[in-house]
Amino acid sequence: MSKYPMACDLETGICGVPDNDEMEMIDLTNSNKKIELYYVTDPICSHCWALEPVLRRFVSQYGHYFNFHTVMGGLLEKWEDFGDAANGISKPSDVAEHWKEVGVHSRMPIDGSLWLDNPIQSSFPPSRVYKVIQKRRKSLANAFLRRARESVFAFNQNIGDQGVLIDIVNKLGLDGASILEEAQQETGRKLLKEDFRLAASLGVRGFPTIIMVNQENKGVKIVGARQLQYYIDGLKQALHLENIQPGVLPNIFGLLREEKLLFSKEMEVMYDIHQSEVSSFVKENLSSESYHKKEILGESYFLQAE
Repeated sequence: MSKYPMACDLETGICGVPDNDEMEMIDLTNSNKKIELYYVTDPICSHCWALEPVLRRFVSQYGHYFNFHTVMGGLLEKWEDFGDAANGISKPSDVAEHWKEVGVHSRMPIDGSLWLDNPIQSSFPPSRVYKVIQKRRKSLANAFLRRARESVFAFNQNIGDQGVLIDIVNKLGLDGASILEEAQQETGRKLLKEDFRLAASLGVRGFPTIIMVNQENKGVKIVGARQLQYYIDGLKQALHLENIQPGVLPNIFGLLREEKLLFSKEMEVMYDIHQSEVSSFVKENLSSESYHKKEILGESYFLQAE
């Protein structure tokens, strides 16, 4: 039986077992010379997808205070051993409505109908692919995770499927077939197990969990998809500082060039603008030849022009 429920609570923003405290001080024994931030997640964690706008801004503005580590947590190994009776989930089709609710609540588009006609059998395959890319080309690992999430949440593709994974990796300029082959072998399994051990040592019970550890081997654990101020306050606590200085926000041209695709909600959060202002903001800051505007599930998104 999986220890991570598939249903995620809309109020707490947690995929997994809720903690008693929204934010708590923790004490870890590993030795660190500077602030380390661990983001424990899973490719099919719906609230991790909902967190993307806030997390991107937090890292963009405050990343100079910490080293960022993405850790795979293992949400779904296989349905045969999975049970989440408390949330009414015992089979793939039970997830569809829940995902839809998270999408509506967060305004990060989620289709979810693949759970009815082409369900994901395990989140471990894309997690292992992530780990292999992280080993081979660390700079592209989080780009893969982002593309995988776009594929499964917004565009309703089964990222447990080999062909889908190979295509995503190929589009990053890597050899998808080679990476998938390694991910399926003992190397990929070993790399993923290392992340599971790390997540367990950090006391993680649900996703997303962000843990910030300071030089005193103490830190802050924040569970669930929270507002930006939660993470700023947590960073202040870990640093023992009353004030921290945010960095300059990335300009929209550079951000879109890096990310390739941005949803309206992501621009709203990054630049503190209202949904109704996004189109005019883009027109003012980008040439019409540099992007394409599209819509999916009632939400606008912007693609970098080829």
